[in-house]
Amino acid sequence: LRALTGVLQAWALEGIPEVSPGDDLVALIGDALERGVPLADGDIVVVTSKIVSKAEGRILHADDREDAITEQTVRLVASRTSPTGHVTRIVENPLGIVSAAAGVDASNTPDGTVLLLPADPDASARAIASGLRERSGARIGVLVTDTLGRAWREGQTDHAIGAAGVHVFEDLRGHTDTEGRPLVVTMPCVADEIAGAADLVKGKAAGLPVAVVRGRADLVGDLDLPGARTIVRPAERDMFRQGADEAYAEGYAAGRAARA
Repeated sequence: LRALTGVLQAWALEGIPEVSPGDDLVALIGDALERGVPLADGDIVVVTSKIVSKAEGRILHADDREDAITEQTVRLVASRTSPTGHVTRIVENPLGIVSAAAGVDASNTPDGTVLLLPADPDASARAIASGLRERSGARIGVLVTDTLGRAWREGQTDHAIGAAGVHVFEDLRGHTDTEGRPLVVTMPCVADEIAGAADLVKGKAAGLPVAVVRGRADLVGDLDLPGARTIVRPAERDMFRQGADEAYAEGYAAGRAARA
């Protein structure tokens, strides 16, 4: 990540307990901050969506995770069955996010339950940011993140699914590169870059669901900035609405129908 000062710092917060429905995340995060490095203007607090979902009671009693995925599916993008019989579904969920399993999480939840994503991650981020700003007196931003895969690349990384007080894009269109050539389509999704950087210190299994990133104060602004919902590409600009096999099957069926 490019920081204006040339230095980007990220650290995870220790001491945040297991979160339960109804817990006050501002209080839990604020207490952890006061035991460590206090917030400063321009800091970005990065919160794993799982604890937001738990605090908001987004726990669904479902013995079958596949049924829960079906309930959260707005549109099937692709489905594949592995040699062992495991089915992976890439779907669009009610938030417009395309991901595996619609974001339904069965890890670290009681037996017979699954965890859904927050109903409105941008609103969740605004509530946390507003509370932390009031408590700390610092002008900070908040990102709510979830782990997603990427088309064309193996593995996963964290992405921003909620944002408040943070510019999610750095629009460089109209600027010039170091050789003086105009930048036409360059618009880094800095919210996702920060989410990935924070994940390096939070880890996936370390029990550290919150991190602070310092060094990009230029990205922090008013709480009513456009949220992470604006990162989701609208349907009319989505060139990959289906998986390859699904697109082929649909085209083949359409061709047969036309000939008939």
